[in-house]
Amino acid sequence: MGTATPLLMGIVNVTPDSFSDGGRYVDPAAAIAHGRQLLADGADVLDVGGESTRPGATRPLLEEELARVVPVIEALSRDAVVSVDTMRAEVARAALDAGARIVNDVSGGLADPAILDVVAATDATYVAMHWRAHADRMQQLASYDETGGVVATVRGELADRVAAARAAGIPDERLVLDPGLGFAKTAAHNWALVAGLEEIAGLGLRVLVGGSRKSFLGSLLAGPDGSPRPVDDREAASTALTLLLAERGVWCVRVHEVRASRDALRVLARLTEEEQ
Repeated sequence: MGTATPLLMGIVNVTPDSFSDGGRYVDPAAAIAHGRQLLADGADVLDVGGESTRPGATRPLLEEELARVVPVIEALSRDAVVSVDTMRAEVARAALDAGARIVNDVSGGLADPAILDVVAATDATYVAMHWRAHADRMQQLASYDETGGVVATVRGELADRVAAARAAGIPDERLVLDPGLGFAKTAAHNWALVAGLEEIAGLGLRVLVGGSRKSFLGSLLAGPDGSPRPVDDREAASTALTLLLAERGVWCVRVHEVRASRDALRVLARLTEEEQ
């Protein structure tokens, strides 16, 4: 891995309960407008999701998730590369039919193995994230006592997901890995994974990372009384993380606020040109 300019994936949460902007874009028209603004700010991909995966969240009904994401994907895919953030095969199929070109599955196929077959039957890109359980109990599984700790364990468990995706017929050129910051991870686990991204990249596939506004940044920026920095006040740290990830050569960074990350990447790219 080395310094590169990663793609920026702008987050479009069509949910009432996401940890950062839950409810702000639950109306399809608001979500579509937000997606278009992210494009104007420099997003390369728009990631549309209808299920919150914040710790403790409960799952929506299938019909609810479909109703949230399909109209938004239909509208945004006319002008943008759209990713659907889902763990359900039915939603992935409907999203791809509506124009999505990437399936971003935070469960890596564990929640609904049929999603691998859906992707294999198309030319879509598949993002497999490291995952251990649904949001209502995932933090109970944040233990990595095996040899090599969290980095080696996540790498090994992601390798299993790669094997499953390959077995379903998804070729390596359409596979992307995500270490799953914040999913069954403590803050210390997250920082170890960021530091050890070369191990994840060592599996030979592209890497996507989503750390924007997450709680490990909030705890890092805690006030004198120990209370975490509020979610909406973590943007500078999120932008710094984007630069760090760029220097580690990741393929894509998933962010809430695209403009700040795009500006920072332009600065880095300009400096890199000067040094060459």
